[in-house]
Amino acid sequence: MFTERLKTLRKEAGLTQKEIANYFKTSPQSYAQWEKGLRSPSKESLEKLASFFHVSTDYLLGNSDIKNPEDELSDVEILYRKNSKNMTPEQKEIFKKELLEFMEIRRKAFEEDEQ
Repeated sequence: MFTERLKTLRKEAGLTQKEIANYFKTSPQSYAQWEKGLRSPSKESLEKLASFFHVSTDYLLGNSDIKNPEDELSDVEILYRKNSKNMTPEQKEIFKKELLEFMEIRRKAFEEDEQ
């Protein structure tokens, strides 16, 4: 699965094996071996490939059919994740609780407006 996805992503990007190899500072032969399944990239290279193609490593490895899980998240969830990144677990819990309370208040207000 990895080999097919890697090749497909490269072609979708309109790039040659040589161009990808140059970007990753590896030989075209090494990259070609990844696509042929003769060699597997290191964990670090796998993560770089995923980042380069804007997909998850799970997608590359065939563990998921979702290219980028964040594409499946709501705007609210993405904002929560970005804004709570450097918070402690306790702060995250308070932040999440307050956001949910705010959203419930707003939902009720919208329902009242409709009546």
